[in-house]
Formats: sequence, structure tokens, C-alpha cells
Amino acid sequence: MAPRYQIRADYDAHTIVVYQAYPPAIADAALRAGRFVEPFSFHRMTWIKPSILWLMHRSNWARKPGQERVLAVRMKRDGWEEALSRAALTTADPAVVAGAAVHVQWDPERSLRGAALNHYSIQVGISRHLTRTFAEDWIVGLSDLTPQVRKAASLVRGAHAARGRRLLPAERVYPLPRALENRLVPGA
Repeated sequence: MAPRYQIRADYDAHTIVVYQAYPPAIADAALRAGRFVEPFSFHRMTWIKPSILWLMHRSNWARKPGQERVLAVRMKRDGWEEALSRAALTTADPAVVAGAAVHVQWDPERSLRGAALNHYSIQVGISRHLTRTFAEDWIVGLSDLTPQVRKAASLVRGAHAARGRRLLPAERVYPLPRALENRLVPGA
């Protein structure tokens, strides 16, 4: 049985992919520029998720208003780990959370059909104090997964779940440094 709290992601030696869903105006501008630019807001928290299925649940497979476009955001692993090193669990003392540059919460991972699973997926909130660093220093590429996830959703709804799953990025356990695991994983 897999651990209850575990980061699963698409990553390589230098980068990790996180996912976000946006309205078309933000997604189109970002894809044209190759990074986040206005109308993306640099003045609010932005949440990133390494679990594609959790984002599919959250965005209703890119059908939720304001979340019609799914972007794969490839970011530097050292940026990812820097963000995590500056994080507070959202279940911590409210004063600690309020002062943290990054928030981490764990939510039930989701199945292809959106059912809550018995293990948890990490969500990382980057505060307005770090959004520019995220957008300008940590991101190395953006890609639009919208057509892919919509096709996958259609296959899943049409009783072809295995074919739909193959259209989604493969994820494996991310090797979180022990010091970060001790701070951010409940019960570690």
C-alpha cells in the first residue's frame, strides 16, 4: 500500500511539471509569451498541483467556468524545492500560515472518475510575495493540455477509461528531501 502522503509528479533530473487551470485570456497570453504575463495576477496567491487527476477534479476536466484551459507548467526542481522550504502547512498555527510565503495543503487524491482515494495529493500555494519569482525565474516552459484532457474526459465518460488514462501525463513518486518531508508531510 502506498503511503498516505506522497508527492506524485511528472519530473526529470532538473524540472517538475505542475498543473494549473485558467480562463482562456490568461492561458493564451501566457502561452504566447512562454511565461505568465498580464492578465495573470502577480498580486494574489497562485496554487500549483503536481497531480493531473486532482486538477481534473478541481477544474471538472477543463469545464468549470474560469478554468477552461489546463496548462502544464514545467518548473525548475530547485525552485519547487525552494518554494517547499518556505512553506507552512495550512493546518499549522494561523499566525504561522499568515506569515508564510508558501502554503501547503494535502487533499484526497482523485481517481479518473473523481472519487476521493485513501491517499493524499499536495497542493502548493505561492503567495503574492513569490509569484513573480515563480513566473520569471522558476518556470522553464508552458504547454496547453486542454485538448488532451478534454479527449481523455470524453473517453472516461464513454467507458474507455484505460484509453483516457493513457492520454494523461505519467506520474511517479517524487523524491522529496528528508528535511522537507519532515516539515511538510503529516506523520513523517
